[in-house]
Amino acid sequence: MKIRLFLVLLAISTMLGCATLTGRFYPVQGPLAAQTPAPVLIAKISGKFTPGDIFVTMPDGEICKGRWTIVKPAQVPKGATTANAPTNAMQPVWDSIYGPGYYVSRVLGTQYYAQTVVTGNRGTTMNVEMFSQPGEREGISNIKGVAKDSRDNIYKLVVGWE
Repeated sequence: MKIRLFLVLLAISTMLGCATLTGRFYPVQGPLAAQTPAPVLIAKISGKFTPGDIFVTMPDGEICKGRWTIVKPAQVPKGATTANAPTNAMQPVWDSIYGPGYYVSRVLGTQYYAQTVVTGNRGTTMNVEMFSQPGEREGISNIKGVAKDSRDNIYKLVVGWE
């Protein structure tokens, strides 16, 4: 069973590894969310769930770029709850966007979990995390994410095919 899954993932990665995904960062909190209408930041993401590059264009034209990588799945203790599960600094961002307990129940421990810090050519930094649960077309679709930048903005990230 594991060999079959590995071969399927390898075949998909080989066939689609060079394709580009488009990400949309929707401001949900902070100065950008207060604008009417709130700007939507567009990102180009390469590599899908093999390490790749990400480029984000800020509303003022600043280009932020970085290289994202897969994070090794955390070992989730049996019977983990929000109170006793491992955490990371972005957990509150996940829970504020997708609902209380979302990070622990859906993101933590998943095989398809990626992180990066993108840096802009004018000094902006942005922490970005994204994931796709197994079984959702072998982890290459339905990618969700969150981001927080150095300008106090929090974003919901939605990724789709170019």
